[in-house]
Amino acid sequence: DEITGILEQLKEEMLKDLEDITATEEAAAKNFGEMMNAKKKELAALTATVETKMQQIGELGVRVERLKQDLSATETALLEDKRYLADLEQACETKKAEWEERSKTRAEELVALADTIKLLNDDDALSLFKS
Repeated sequence: DEITGILEQLKEEMLKDLEDITATEEAAAKNFGEMMNAKKKELAALTATVETKMQQIGELGVRVERLKQDLSATETALLEDKRYLADLEQACETKKAEWEERSKTRAEELVALADTIKLLNDDDALSLFKS
């Protein structure tokens, strides 16, 4: 009878330990399941972020190439504009020299005309025309 009592007590202790261990294991399994769900959601969010970033990288790469082409075209246009400016400056210098020559010639002509008018208005010229 005493042995049966000891065995019964051992059985009760083992059943209690089994319940405690089972409860602990079930709680751990539940926590693991919740953690897995949270990690799956986090993984999905991070995957979406990575995909978005990859798309942005691709778009930025295309934009960089387009900007490089624009820069090249702008540099070419700048060189052409500088050549055009140099040509214009040369043409302006030529026109300025021509204008100065023309102005000088015009001034000389005006002096010659004034001298001629003075000569024609002179009394000696009047007597020459009258005779």
